[in-house]
Amino acid sequence: MPKRRKCLRMDMAKNQKSYTPEFKQQIVELYNTGGTSYPQLEREYGVNRSAISGWVKQLSPIKVSEEETVTIKEYKALQKEIQRLKVENETLKKATAIFAKVQ
Repeated sequence: MPKRRKCLRMDMAKNQKSYTPEFKQQIVELYNTGGTSYPQLEREYGVNRSAISGWVKQLSPIKVSEEETVTIKEYKALQKEIQRLKVENETLKKATAIFAKVQ
């Protein structure tokens, strides 16, 4: 029986619609301008409300300074990059200490 459930989940994933990043951004901009509500966007574009809500959360700009805005998606990518650079920096510090002892 678990195998059957797995097959059903796979079939559901195959039927899931895929949207371009440009389309998602267009929907978010329509929502953020204040002229279009979730129900209107659902009816007009045939997109599930939860998908629209997720796009709005991920793609809406956040003002970080007077001249700069980022999205949550960009912010998370930046945090991931910072973490990677911290690990890389620690590795380089350890390697430097090892080479300093050798010489």
